[in-house]
Amino acid sequence: MPLGHFFLAINIEAMCPLETFKKNSSSLLTALRGSMKSPAGPGRIWTAGEPENDARVKRMGQGGMNVPVSLQKNMVVLRDVRPGLAEKYSKLPFE
Repeated sequence: MPLGHFFLAINIEAMCPLETFKKNSSSLLTALRGSMKSPAGPGRIWTAGEPENDARVKRMGQGGMNVPVSLQKNMVVLRDVRPGLAEKYSKLPFE
């Protein structure tokens, strides 16, 4: 199956002031989240990026994310063999 990607960058300020765009976007998202929810649904309307941001906030509140032991070992080896990394990362958070 063919797979493609499309990326588009839009200069918002070419269409309206940035603060106006932010205010309008905030109003739209607030209205969307406040919409009537299905009684059979999960009880919350999520918008793009919210689950990921909630997970990031939770992880950071717990001291960061867990790094598997095998990856920790690879990170130490990489630090020790690549020039300049030992000086920059003399001690990794899990050491």
